[in-house]
Amino acid sequence: MNPDRPSPRTPLVLVIAALFAVYVIWGTTYFAIRVAVRGMDPYFLVGTRMCAAGALLLAWTRLRGRPLPGPRQWGGAFIVGSLLLVLGNGSVAVAERWVSSGATVALLSIVPLATAVWSGVFGEWPRRSEWLTIGLGALGAAVMLRGRDLTANTAGTFILLGGATCWSLGTVLARRLAIAPGAAGFGSEMLCAGVVGFAVSAVRHEHWNLQLAPAVWGAWSYLVVFGSVIGFSAYRFIVERLSSTLASTYAYVNPPVGLFTGWWLGGERFSPLLLIGLPVVLVAVGLQTWLHTRRPVRTAA
Repeated sequence: MNPDRPSPRTPLVLVIAALFAVYVIWGTTYFAIRVAVRGMDPYFLVGTRMCAAGALLLAWTRLRGRPLPGPRQWGGAFIVGSLLLVLGNGSVAVAERWVSSGATVALLSIVPLATAVWSGVFGEWPRRSEWLTIGLGALGAAVMLRGRDLTANTAGTFILLGGATCWSLGTVLARRLAIAPGAAGFGSEMLCAGVVGFAVSAVRHEHWNLQLAPAVWGAWSYLVVFGSVIGFSAYRFIVERLSSTLASTYAYVNPPVGLFTGWWLGGERFSPLLLIGLPVVLVAVGLQTWLHTRRPVRTAA
């Protein structure tokens, strides 16, 4: 079976719902993070958000009578959760103290190309034509990096690039490590990430204060329910049941959704170079995904 084609056992309605969650809902979470970090330190936000979401999913797992992860599965969840949600998503929370939510989501559109490179590190190197798309995406990213949105915030930009690297590595490892299936796996990843988030927060001497501002609490609640329980679970569902290639196509829709949300709700403005480089990256991501789906099906020896 081709791992990059949806399983016929996966109901189409679930595929559509999961794609809507990662395409549209996730695109709005970048602005929610920017609102939340105005009243909460970044890794305290990660710790509280992921622990709450993980606990909800694991409680749901037990209520349905499903087993919790075993020791080896907790180990896999710790690695993937740390890469995706602490180093990846946590970097977004840190960087958005300086970088607009629209510029953040635009720069993170390089994740599918970084995922292709990490896949090569683990034995599935891109073909020559795919390297051309990666080069095209790098060119688009370079154009965006010269825009005032990102050149004015060098530290935030490098943090975002590091976060994109960790997120893409976590996406690749998620299909290679032992992780519990379904909600138990997603919840264990979030709970591990929450614990690590609190540890990083303590090392950074962040303030563990709970903001009472309605906007901050509203953003936090939105991130827990829609960003983590629904959005991240949908992303991991696609990676687990369908393919990491299909999951990475969220990069097509998140940037315009994020840009529109930041402009509409936050009054954010963007440099022309950001709007020039983004379409180049999206074209490269589209070509990369198309080429990947045309790979010959590997059969067992």
